[in-house]
Amino acid sequence: MLESLKRFFSKPGVERDLAEVSDWAKRRGHGFKRARGDEGFVIDGVLDGKPWRMEWGPPQRDYIQGHELRLRMELALTADAQMLLLSRPLMDALERQTFEEFTDNVQTQIGTKTPEEMRWLVMFPKVNLSTLKALRSRFGAVASDPAAGLVWLDGPLANMLERAASSFLGDEPPFVLMTLRSRAYLRLQLAAPDATVISAALALFETAVAQALRAAGGAVGGATGDSQSAWGPTSSTAWQSLQPPDPGAADKRR
Repeated sequence: MLESLKRFFSKPGVERDLAEVSDWAKRRGHGFKRARGDEGFVIDGVLDGKPWRMEWGPPQRDYIQGHELRLRMELALTADAQMLLLSRPLMDALERQTFEEFTDNVQTQIGTKTPEEMRWLVMFPKVNLSTLKALRSRFGAVASDPAAGLVWLDGPLANMLERAASSFLGDEPPFVLMTLRSRAYLRLQLAAPDATVISAALALFETAVAQALRAAGGAVGGATGDSQSAWGPTSSTAWQSLQPPDPGAADKRR
Protein backbone atom coordinates (compact mmCIF):
# COMPACT_ATOMS: atom_id res chain seq x y z
CA MET A 1 0.00 0.00 0.00
CA LEU A 2 2.77 2.43 0.93
CA GLU A 3 4.65 1.76 -2.30
CA SER A 4 1.44 2.32 -4.29
CA LEU A 5 0.97 5.73 -2.64
CA LYS A 6 4.58 6.66 -3.38
CA ARG A 7 4.13 5.84 -7.06
CA PHE A 8 0.82 7.76 -7.14
CA PHE A 9 2.33 10.94 -5.73
CA SER A 10 5.67 10.72 -7.57
CA LYS A 11 6.40 13.21 -10.32
CA PRO A 12 5.41 11.84 -13.75
CA GLY A 13 8.32 11.01 -16.03
CA VAL A 14 11.09 11.32 -13.43
CA GLU A 15 11.38 7.61 -12.80
CA ARG A 16 11.23 6.79 -16.52
CA ASP A 17 13.85 9.39 -17.46
CA LEU A 18 16.32 8.46 -14.74
CA ALA A 19 15.76 4.75 -15.38
CA GLU A 20 16.83 5.28 -18.98
CA VAL A 21 20.04 7.00 -17.90
CA SER A 22 20.64 4.39 -15.20
CA ASP A 23 20.33 1.60 -17.76
CA TRP A 24 22.73 3.41 -20.09
CA ALA A 25 25.28 3.84 -17.29
CA LYS A 26 25.05 0.19 -16.27
CA ARG A 27 25.51 -0.99 -19.85
CA ARG A 28 28.68 1.10 -20.03
CA GLY A 29 29.95 -0.22 -16.69
CA HIS A 30 29.59 3.13 -14.91
CA GLY A 31 28.35 3.69 -11.38
CA PHE A 32 24.95 5.38 -11.03
CA LYS A 33 23.40 7.02 -7.96
CA ARG A 34 20.16 8.94 -7.72
CA ALA A 35 20.38 12.27 -5.87
CA ARG A 36 18.18 13.07 -2.92
CA GLY A 37 14.59 13.93 -3.84
CA ASP A 38 15.01 12.86 -7.48
CA GLU A 39 16.67 16.21 -8.14
CA GLY A 40 19.34 14.57 -10.26
CA PHE A 41 21.93 11.84 -10.45
CA VAL A 42 25.63 11.14 -10.22
CA ILE A 43 27.53 8.85 -12.59
CA ASP A 44 31.12 7.78 -11.94
CA GLY A 45 33.27 6.32 -14.69
CA VAL A 46 36.87 5.67 -15.66
CA LEU A 47 38.95 6.81 -18.64
CA ASP A 48 42.39 5.30 -19.11
CA GLY A 49 42.31 4.03 -15.55
CA LYS A 50 41.45 7.41 -14.00
CA PRO A 51 38.05 8.55 -12.69
CA TRP A 52 35.63 11.08 -14.07
CA ARG A 53 32.32 12.25 -12.59
CA MET A 54 29.09 13.30 -14.28
CA GLU A 55 26.25 15.07 -12.47
CA TRP A 56 22.83 16.26 -13.59
CA GLY A 57 20.76 18.47 -11.32
CA PRO A 58 20.00 22.05 -10.29
CA PRO A 59 22.39 24.54 -11.91
CA GLN A 60 25.39 26.04 -10.14
CA ARG A 61 25.63 28.98 -12.51
CA ASP A 62 23.17 31.85 -12.98
CA TYR A 63 23.50 31.63 -16.75
CA ILE A 64 22.01 28.11 -16.76
CA GLN A 65 18.27 27.72 -16.32
CA GLY A 66 16.41 24.62 -15.18
CA HIS A 67 18.92 21.77 -14.94
CA GLU A 68 22.59 21.40 -15.69
CA LEU A 69 24.79 18.54 -16.86
CA ARG A 70 28.30 18.68 -15.38
CA LEU A 71 31.42 16.62 -16.06
CA ARG A 72 34.86 16.79 -14.49
CA MET A 73 38.10 14.82 -14.48
CA GLU A 74 41.48 15.15 -12.83
CA LEU A 75 44.38 15.69 -15.25
CA ALA A 76 48.12 16.03 -14.78
CA LEU A 77 48.30 19.47 -16.40
CA THR A 78 50.46 22.40 -15.46
CA ALA A 79 48.77 25.08 -13.37
CA ASP A 80 48.90 27.58 -16.23
CA ALA A 81 47.10 25.27 -18.68
CA GLN A 82 43.91 27.34 -18.56
CA MET A 83 41.64 27.12 -21.60
CA LEU A 84 37.98 27.98 -22.02
CA LEU A 85 35.46 27.37 -24.79
CA LEU A 86 31.88 28.68 -24.65
CA SER A 87 28.87 28.64 -26.92
CA ARG A 88 28.85 31.95 -28.78
CA PRO A 89 25.57 33.34 -27.33
CA LEU A 90 26.79 32.56 -23.82
CA MET A 91 30.15 34.20 -24.43
CA ASP A 92 28.49 37.34 -25.77
CA ALA A 93 26.10 37.45 -22.80
CA LEU A 94 28.87 37.00 -20.21
CA GLU A 95 31.00 39.66 -21.88
CA ARG A 96 28.10 42.12 -21.68
CA GLN A 97 27.43 41.20 -18.07
CA THR A 98 31.09 41.55 -17.14
CA PHE A 99 31.27 44.97 -18.76
CA GLU A 100 28.14 46.15 -16.98
CA GLU A 101 29.22 44.85 -13.57
CA PHE A 102 32.81 46.03 -13.61
CA THR A 103 32.62 49.17 -15.74
CA ASP A 104 29.23 50.72 -15.00
CA ASN A 105 29.78 50.13 -11.28
CA VAL A 106 33.31 51.57 -11.51
CA GLN A 107 34.83 48.44 -10.02
CA THR A 108 38.51 48.06 -10.75
CA GLN A 109 38.94 44.46 -9.60
CA ILE A 110 37.07 41.26 -10.31
CA GLY A 111 36.13 39.46 -7.10
CA THR A 112 37.07 35.87 -6.43
CA LYS A 113 33.38 34.98 -6.14
CA THR A 114 32.93 35.78 -9.81
CA PRO A 115 32.93 32.53 -11.86
CA GLU A 116 36.13 31.79 -13.76
CA GLU A 117 34.13 31.86 -16.99
CA MET A 118 33.58 35.60 -16.52
CA ARG A 119 36.98 36.45 -15.04
CA TRP A 120 38.84 34.71 -17.83
CA LEU A 121 37.01 36.72 -20.49
CA VAL A 122 38.73 39.76 -19.00
CA MET A 123 42.04 38.19 -18.00
CA PHE A 124 42.97 36.04 -21.01
CA PRO A 125 43.37 36.77 -24.73
CA LYS A 126 40.96 35.24 -27.20
CA VAL A 127 41.89 32.19 -29.22
CA ASN A 128 41.87 33.03 -32.93
CA LEU A 129 39.35 30.63 -34.49
CA SER A 130 39.64 32.06 -38.00
CA THR A 131 41.16 28.79 -39.28
CA LEU A 132 38.33 26.75 -37.75
CA LYS A 133 35.52 27.92 -40.02
CA ALA A 134 32.99 25.41 -38.70
CA LEU A 135 33.42 26.67 -35.13
CA ARG A 136 34.05 30.39 -35.23
CA SER A 137 30.39 31.36 -35.65
CA ARG A 138 29.14 28.95 -32.97
CA PHE A 139 31.79 29.16 -30.25
CA GLY A 140 34.27 31.51 -28.65
CA ALA A 141 37.44 30.69 -26.73
CA VAL A 142 40.08 32.29 -24.50
CA ALA A 143 43.25 30.84 -22.99
CA SER A 144 46.23 31.81 -20.89
CA ASP A 145 48.24 30.64 -23.92
CA PRO A 146 46.17 31.18 -27.09
CA ALA A 147 48.53 29.00 -29.15
CA ALA A 148 47.96 26.07 -26.80
CA GLY A 149 44.24 26.81 -26.88
CA LEU A 150 44.22 26.51 -30.65
CA VAL A 151 46.13 23.22 -30.49
CA TRP A 152 43.54 21.99 -28.00
CA LEU A 153 40.63 22.82 -30.28
CA ASP A 154 42.10 21.92 -33.65
CA GLY A 155 41.61 18.45 -35.10
CA PRO A 156 39.53 15.82 -33.24
CA LEU A 157 37.94 18.24 -30.77
CA ALA A 158 36.92 20.64 -33.55
CA ASN A 159 35.33 17.71 -35.40
CA MET A 160 33.41 16.65 -32.29
CA LEU A 161 32.24 20.21 -31.65
CA GLU A 162 31.06 20.50 -35.24
CA ARG A 163 28.99 17.34 -34.83
CA ALA A 164 27.62 18.56 -31.51
CA ALA A 165 26.63 21.88 -33.12
CA SER A 166 24.37 19.96 -35.49
CA SER A 167 22.88 17.79 -32.75
CA PHE A 168 22.57 18.45 -29.00
CA LEU A 169 24.15 21.91 -29.26
CA GLY A 170 22.04 22.82 -32.26
CA ASP A 171 19.89 25.29 -30.33
CA GLU A 172 23.04 26.86 -28.82
CA PRO A 173 22.22 26.24 -25.14
CA PRO A 174 24.66 27.56 -22.51
CA PHE A 175 27.73 25.35 -22.89
CA VAL A 176 31.17 25.53 -21.28
CA LEU A 177 34.28 23.42 -21.77
CA MET A 178 37.40 24.33 -19.79
CA THR A 179 40.63 23.21 -18.16
CA LEU A 180 41.31 24.63 -14.70
CA ARG A 181 43.62 23.66 -11.82
CA SER A 182 44.67 20.39 -13.48
CA ARG A 183 41.05 19.47 -14.16
CA ALA A 184 38.78 19.36 -17.20
CA TYR A 185 35.19 20.58 -16.88
CA LEU A 186 32.05 20.54 -19.01
CA ARG A 187 28.79 22.36 -18.28
CA LEU A 188 25.65 22.14 -20.37
CA GLN A 189 22.11 23.38 -19.86
CA LEU A 190 20.03 20.23 -20.18
CA ALA A 191 16.34 20.25 -19.28
CA ALA A 192 15.84 16.48 -19.32
CA PRO A 193 18.37 13.67 -18.77
CA ASP A 194 18.31 12.18 -22.26
CA ALA A 195 20.67 9.18 -22.55
CA THR A 196 21.55 10.00 -26.16
CA VAL A 197 22.60 13.54 -25.29
CA ILE A 198 24.50 12.37 -22.20
CA SER A 199 26.39 9.79 -24.23
CA ALA A 200 27.30 12.40 -26.87
CA ALA A 201 28.37 14.92 -24.20
CA LEU A 202 30.60 12.29 -22.57
CA ALA A 203 32.22 11.45 -25.91
CA LEU A 204 32.89 15.16 -26.50
CA PHE A 205 34.33 15.51 -23.00
CA GLU A 206 36.64 12.52 -23.43
CA THR A 207 37.94 14.00 -26.69
CA ALA A 208 38.50 17.34 -24.95
CA VAL A 209 40.50 15.55 -22.24
CA ALA A 210 42.69 13.75 -24.77
CA GLN A 211 43.30 16.97 -26.71
CA ALA A 212 44.07 18.96 -23.56
CA LEU A 213 46.76 16.45 -22.69
CA ARG A 214 48.13 16.68 -26.22
CA ALA A 215 48.19 20.48 -26.07
CA ALA A 216 49.87 20.54 -22.66
CA GLY A 217 52.04 17.45 -23.08
CA GLY A 218 50.58 15.91 -19.92
CA ALA A 219 48.95 12.64 -18.92
CA VAL A 220 45.77 11.61 -17.23
CA GLY A 221 46.36 11.64 -13.51
CA GLY A 222 46.19 13.84 -10.45
CA ALA A 223 43.96 11.57 -8.37
CA THR A 224 45.01 8.36 -6.70
CA GLY A 225 43.07 5.49 -5.25
CA ASP A 226 39.65 4.32 -6.40
CA SER A 227 37.11 6.49 -8.23
CA GLN A 228 35.19 7.31 -5.04
CA SER A 229 38.14 8.47 -2.92
CA ALA A 230 39.46 10.62 -5.77
CA TRP A 231 36.60 13.10 -5.40
CA GLY A 232 37.14 14.78 -2.06
CA PRO A 233 35.79 18.22 -1.14
CA THR A 234 37.08 21.08 -3.26
CA SER A 235 37.04 24.82 -2.79
CA SER A 236 37.08 25.43 -6.53
CA THR A 237 34.29 27.75 -7.57
CA ALA A 238 34.03 25.79 -10.81
CA TRP A 239 32.38 22.82 -9.14
CA GLN A 240 30.10 22.19 -6.18
CA SER A 241 29.21 18.53 -5.94
CA LEU A 242 25.64 17.29 -6.10
CA GLN A 243 25.84 14.43 -3.63
CA PRO A 244 23.51 11.43 -3.63
CA PRO A 245 22.04 10.24 -0.34
CA ASP A 246 24.71 8.79 1.94
CA PRO A 247 23.70 8.37 5.58
CA GLY A 248 27.32 7.78 6.62
CA ALA A 249 28.82 10.72 4.77
CA ALA A 250 28.62 13.09 7.71
CA ASP A 251 30.40 10.62 9.98
CA LYS A 252 33.17 10.06 7.44
CA ARG A 253 33.93 13.78 7.28
CA ARG A 254 34.32 14.11 11.06
